[in-house]
Amino acid sequence: MSIEKKPLKVRPECRVTFSYRPGDGDRHRVELRGDFNDWGADSVPLKRQRDGSYRVTLSLPQGGEYAFRYLVDETHWDNDEAADGYKPNPYGSGENGILRT
Repeated sequence: MSIEKKPLKVRPECRVTFSYRPGDGDRHRVELRGDFNDWGADSVPLKRQRDGSYRVTLSLPQGGEYAFRYLVDETHWDNDEAADGYKPNPYGSGENGILRT
């Protein structure tokens, strides 16, 4: 898993690329959910890459802080080890990753 951030020079936005690699190599449905998409109100599916990883790029406002997680096959939540930090989620079911742009 990884996160790449590229602040834009012409707009106050940051292009953030999220990459997720399942441990088993099987095909999965992977969605990115977080504060930036109201935790799924606007689905953000990751696209499977030739190497078996999944990837999506979003443009987010610079200077923001967002909680997020990956939802795999609509049953399993996973955090990104490259998150800027972690905080407990309000449901008592673990921690959410934190992204700072």
